[in-house]
Amino acid sequence: MPTRGLNHINFHAERKLLDALKDFYCGIVGLEVGARPNFPRFGYWLYAGGQPVVHLYESTPNEMRKTDVATAFDHVAFSCEDSAAFEAALRERGIAYSKALVPGSEQVQLFLTDPAGNKVELNFAAR
Repeated sequence: MPTRGLNHINFHAERKLLDALKDFYCGIVGLEVGARPNFPRFGYWLYAGGQPVVHLYESTPNEMRKTDVATAFDHVAFSCEDSAAFEAALRERGIAYSKALVPGSEQVQLFLTDPAGNKVELNFAAR
């Protein structure tokens, strides 16, 4: 029973933040809005390489996630291309980020934060 990979990540938020997340993951990370089943709640499926990798859905008015509990979640990471172009776009938009190299390689990592405060890692394979 092997697992073949990560299927998707899911975020839910009130509509204004949901739209900000969609704009961030499409406009900054480079995902694309695509087909989504007709679920009862509004949302978006965001695609990379033809696969829906980020699911966004609108929370109900009384639905709240706990923020006062310990969590082990640190970040979500995406495989990307052209780190120089991403850095230029981030600087142009005034988006703060940090840059790191994976030790022992030439793999570049950019770290930034989405509108909900989640850390996002953009990975660029060594050439």
